Amino acid sequence: MLNELRAYLRFLRRFPGFLNQRMSLAEARQALRRRTETREARFLQVLNQAVFNYPPSPYLPLFEMADCSFSDVEDAVRRRGLEGALHELHEAGVYVTFEEFKGRRPIVRDGREMPVNPRAFDNPYLDAYWRGSSSGSSGKPTRTAIDLENVLETTPFLLAAYAAHEVVDVPGAYWWGILPGVAGLRGVLRSSIFGNPPRRWFTPVRSRDVRLPLKHRMAIEAIVMLGRMLGHAVPLPEPLPLNEPGALLEWVRVTLEEEGRCMVYTTVSAATRLALAARDRGVRLDGCTIHAGGEPTTPAKLASIKGAGAAWFPIYGMSEAGCLGMGCADETTDDDDLHVAMDGLALIQRPVQVEGWPFAQDALFATSLLDTAPKLLLNLETDDCGVMETRPCGCLLGELGMTQHVSAVRSYRKVTGEGITLVDADMVKILEEVLPGRFGGSPLDYQFVEEEDENGLTRLSLFVSPHVELPSEETVVDAVLEAVRQAGLAGAFSAAFWEQGDSLRVRRREPLWNAGGKFLPLKAAESRRLAREPQRAEKAAHGRRR
Repeated sequence: MLNELRAYLRFLRRFPGFLNQRMSLAEARQALRRRTETREARFLQVLNQAVFNYPPSPYLPLFEMADCSFSDVEDAVRRRGLEGALHELHEAGVYVTFEEFKGRRPIVRDGREMPVNPRAFDNPYLDAYWRGSSSGSSGKPTRTAIDLENVLETTPFLLAAYAAHEVVDVPGAYWWGILPGVAGLRGVLRSSIFGNPPRRWFTPVRSRDVRLPLKHRMAIEAIVMLGRMLGHAVPLPEPLPLNEPGALLEWVRVTLEEEGRCMVYTTVSAATRLALAARDRGVRLDGCTIHAGGEPTTPAKLASIKGAGAAWFPIYGMSEAGCLGMGCADETTDDDDLHVAMDGLALIQRPVQVEGWPFAQDALFATSLLDTAPKLLLNLETDDCGVMETRPCGCLLGELGMTQHVSAVRSYRKVTGEGITLVDADMVKILEEVLPGRFGGSPLDYQFVEEEDENGLTRLSLFVSPHVELPSEETVVDAVLEAVRQAGLAGAFSAAFWEQGDSLRVRRREPLWNAGGKFLPLKAAESRRLAREPQRAEKAAHGRRR
């Protein structure tokens, strides 16, 4: 607590100086070119400092078991390049699974078990930070730092992406969460560096839904107050429920009328809700760019968003890793095509056999290249799969050396809606203990299934076997939401978002089993479950330019 208090005080002391910094597009271009040319050297520097010369590192035992020294890694990088070396390390057992990273399972290699705490992956060299968390899932959140130096170092990629999509100077509004979630505040801070903070910051989090800890309430107020004292228009978050986007839509309408352009940064589901509200009220979004992430893009959601006239600009990220990719601005690419943030991380694919699936998934593994990264990642399984390519394109990011692309990004072990993620391990207690204990039946009578309605909105359906007698569907929904709230602050966020969006519903039908005769407690929409061969076939069918 004392160490974090000191870090918080340093954060607030340095915040005024941070706000006074500015970055031009020319400076961002120069930084990206320099970083893409020095990726291998920076990887080795971070590895040497934060692993081989840091005894508490959770990665060090993996290298010892693999009988791999730092000089061995240097040799692999010289022989095969950065990504090739990471493949060799993975083959030798130097990687971390999603469940191990979250602390849900111990690290196990060759029969040796190593319990690990999620905080073991924290960057020990951060100096001035504010501690937030991944507030998406209903389980215990992963604590993640917002470090001012890291915000500054990750701004060039964002600025270049904004320039590629021609939204650097466009008035913007955010519809994103607040602390302890880190994505919204990170976005506000980065955009302030290039002189265009959002005009409005709407948040689905209301005080009646979630009681935030005092330190997070004070942090938001202090950041806004200090910013305004220094003459910066830092917006104060305004509550706006997911099912009531009217205030944001009105801001968009007025801004388009007065200035001709605007941008909205939000989750994919919230963007869909905004587009549907515009359709219902006869408002066109031509001139508005939707910058969205937090969950996979689907054809139905895109149809609603683009059908309202909005331009599309996707982002792919993790709370613990920050931005992993930004949408390609080349008009000939697909809507879900993203440039990997190669200046700050390395991304490789490895086949992972997932329980319940007949074929291996092309899993994405991330590695940190910045010594200011809040979490030190080394071949971390992101729990996502996708299609990766290295190729040129016609947009600014490609010109700056960001030639690695990833598309069709989907999770293979979790479901996501309203920007909230459910992981098997987080919900198993509700399915196997809470619901059978209250309403009867067995754990095989209950299953969460992700479905999209006709408008592309993601619904989380609770399949309940018809032979289980229920007092009412509303009672079951209330029981699930209450159980989720009991999971702490992250659970309170999840329950509030699902309640606002009317996202959870009960369906009286038998739970689904897969073709191999296995029962999966959480089942994502079939359109989301794209594995290697279906992904490639889909890309080929659309005639993607290679």
